[in-house]
Amino acid sequence: MRAWAEAVASACPAPGAAHAGVALQTDFRYRCWRALERFIVSRKRRTALTICLHAILDGKPLRTFPGIAPTICSYAIPDGKPLRTFPGIALALAFVVVAAASGCQSKNGPSEVLDPSAIAAPANQAVSPAAQPAQLTASSATTAPKGSLTLGTGSTKIAMLLPLSASGSAGENGRKMYDAARLAMSDLGDKLVTLTIEDTRGDSGYAKDLAVKAITSGGVKAVIGPAELAAAQHLAKLSGTQRPPVLALADNFAGGPGVYSVRLSEADSAAAGAAAVAGKGAKKFVLMVRAGANSAAIEARVANALSIYGATLAVTIPYSASDGGKAVSDMGSLVEAPDAVIVASGDGSPTPVLAALKAKGIPGKAVSLIGTDRWLERPIDPLYEGAFIATLDQGETGPIADRFKAAYNYQPDVNVAYAYDMVALSAGIASSVGPNGFSKQVLENASGFRGSTGLFRFRADGSSQRSMPFFKVEKGRLKLVEKQTSGF
Repeated sequence: MRAWAEAVASACPAPGAAHAGVALQTDFRYRCWRALERFIVSRKRRTALTICLHAILDGKPLRTFPGIAPTICSYAIPDGKPLRTFPGIALALAFVVVAAASGCQSKNGPSEVLDPSAIAAPANQAVSPAAQPAQLTASSATTAPKGSLTLGTGSTKIAMLLPLSASGSAGENGRKMYDAARLAMSDLGDKLVTLTIEDTRGDSGYAKDLAVKAITSGGVKAVIGPAELAAAQHLAKLSGTQRPPVLALADNFAGGPGVYSVRLSEADSAAAGAAAVAGKGAKKFVLMVRAGANSAAIEARVANALSIYGATLAVTIPYSASDGGKAVSDMGSLVEAPDAVIVASGDGSPTPVLAALKAKGIPGKAVSLIGTDRWLERPIDPLYEGAFIATLDQGETGPIADRFKAAYNYQPDVNVAYAYDMVALSAGIASSVGPNGFSKQVLENASGFRGSTGLFRFRADGSSQRSMPFFKVEKGRLKLVEKQTSGF
């Protein structure tokens, strides 16, 4: 992509006198818009924003105005119009390509758009050159920082709540997320935001109190965390529309208005898996879902994902921990010859249902079996064999992996990716929209954002939707089938 941009730039004429004064608040020169326009027309579709970023301005990213369709970009730049005046353009971060509908991504995908140079400080602020991973203090994610910590000096205040001193895996994950926040601030946010990190100690009650204090303080523009499920659920029940948004890091959190679920949910995993199988030609699906608070959301998400491919959810069969086998027996009288069965097991083990399905020859040549990320909270059982699962790769953190390893001397995981993306998201909004840009319109834009975990977007009900890899269980391991799938 960069080579293409440089070739176009070298072939284009210098800017004419009519455009000599075009600055667009970036100090970059007008360049090559006609060549870009011809390229877009030749493709007969919207093209990934990276083409606009790299081709127009001498290969330099148009950092102040990320997230615009390149066709609009090509017309707006020669006219000298500020791109933010165009109504209806979905805002995205500079670490994001609004490519959900483009049908074309940069060759290197997220690694090309998650670029620290793609987010600039406001025009009147200079970015410190000292923010490089190698200059950070190495950490093994085993030492809990003491007290409240503040990173950055920007005018946008962000609170982050992490279980830094909690015991066990909760504390370890909290400290990993702390390191991720440090790296994101070093890469992107040092002069854009002031990030205050509080230790929740892994205590849901204390986390709730810290979160309530943050959202009622009047100065905080967004809250990242908490990671405690009960605290996140409490926040989702609070009334009021004027409070800052919360980007909750809790596992298995459904979300709520203004309280967004950051992590992959079972509903999203089930929907993405169903969509991938439907994309291969399956038309009739059965959903077996563990009865509970999330079952309706899972059903709705799966049905919507299938509709995209012209497939249908023929029947949904709720079951409890004690009657999974009976639910499988009932399936035969409720639906004839399904193409696929989805098992969303929630907190429980899927094996009782899987054993009953295996007795009926599922999975088999005629019927596919689709699992969810919740299956993988347990060791892979022989009964998982042959099932398809859409889930995030727990060890894949995309373009930040090498920088993180160099800075902290340990391998990042998905916890690192979630935290990095949320801090980067905050820095991007502060850069492109300003301190008051953390609105529903920005956070819930339909195009979504592209971070180190892939494409994601937040919905009005607080849930998130993600793209993710698609796997098949073979010989006790996850075998990659597709690099990316999604249920939206």
